[in-house]
Formats: sequence, C-alpha cells, structure tokens
Amino acid sequence: MTKPDLIIFDCDGVLVDSEPLAMRVLIAAIAMQGIDIDPAVAYRDYLGRSLLSISASLRDSHGMPLGPPALQSMRNDLYALYRRELRPTPNIAETLTALAIPFCVASSSQLERIQLSLELTGLRPHFGRRIFSASMVEHGKPAPDLFLYAARHMGVAPERCLVIEDSPAGIQAARAAGMAVFGYIGGSHIAPSGLRPVIQALQPNAVFDDMQALPDLVSSLRTDKKAQ
Repeated sequence: MTKPDLIIFDCDGVLVDSEPLAMRVLIAAIAMQGIDIDPAVAYRDYLGRSLLSISASLRDSHGMPLGPPALQSMRNDLYALYRRELRPTPNIAETLTALAIPFCVASSSQLERIQLSLELTGLRPHFGRRIFSASMVEHGKPAPDLFLYAARHMGVAPERCLVIEDSPAGIQAARAAGMAVFGYIGGSHIAPSGLRPVIQALQPNAVFDDMQALPDLVSSLRTDKKAQ
C-alpha cells in the first residue's frame, strides 16, 4: 500500500498496557460463575473481543454467558485496578506527537472504559473526540464493522487506512475491512500468552515491538500485495 491517510489504533495492549489487568479480572469473573479458564486459553480466545462477544462465546462453549451481575462487578473491579496500576505503552505519547498522519482509536471496549484508559494514562488530549467503540456497531472484532465505522466517520476510504493491532481478532477485522495492519507485539501480555507466533502467522504488513519504530515504518510504506 501507499502511505495511509489515517492510522487507527486499538486501545488495550496498543495504547495502554492493560491486557494483563483486564485478563486477570475477566478470568476471576468467569471463575465466579464456576468456569475455570486457563490463562493461555483466555488470551487465545478472548483477547481483543468485546465483553458481549466473550459472553456469547462462553454461552456456546460452557452453556453459561456472563450474567449482568458478573459484568457489572467486572467493570467495577477493572476500573479500580486501572486507577491503581494502568500505565501507557512505553514511548506511545512521543510516537503520537511525531506522527504526521491523522489518527484515531477504535477499540472493543466500552466507550467509558476507553475514555478512562486514555485519561488515566495522559493520552486523551491526543485523541479528542476521535474515539470509537464496538458498542457503536452491530458486530465487534473479528468482524470489520468497527474499523469501517471509524474510517467512515473520519472521512477516509478503507484502503487508505492503517490499523495498529495486538490481537488476532483485531488483525482479522482489519483484513476483513480491506485495511493494512501492523501487529504490535511489545505489550507485556504477548510473551506469557504466546501470541507472537500467532500474530506473525497472520502475516500483517509489519510486526514491531517498539512504538518508537512506528513513524519510520509508516514513512517507509510502499505498494504491498499483503495490503490488497
């Protein structure tokens, strides 16, 4: 692909180092319903997906979705944990400042969770109102709906967009939307979850582990058959 006109960032695991925190709370909420999930399986099956999608998956696999009390308890516990421990991805603020291309965020999380994450980590001023949530569309990742929605509202054609993702579901969603995608593998959850080879196997247009490299990677983009 040629250089993009818009960069779409995922939030959890890309802008903020939140995945280990979120997974800790999710596994605890699932356990409260009597379901034991191995962390490696949880990372594989639930990373990058909305709570509604995860709940539907649990219904299909165990006959028991996450009930409203569990979902509300999880949100309360997660927000409290975020306020204590959430940190931005290393070098992300400097990277956002260095980018010469418009960007936005499109995440599977609820809007209030995205906003809280960005506020707690000092990243909110970089995005303003350019924040899109899976709650705004009918189907979350790995469906393309969210990325297409973000591109449409930003006034950019899908083929002129570049997505930055850390999850298989997100990479699949970007591909389905007809967008180029970079796999970010610098999050603290990547090694314990074993996601590096999974992400590499999906053949994103680039794989990188340091946000400082992103501006140069974007600048070096040329026509690439994998982005078609």
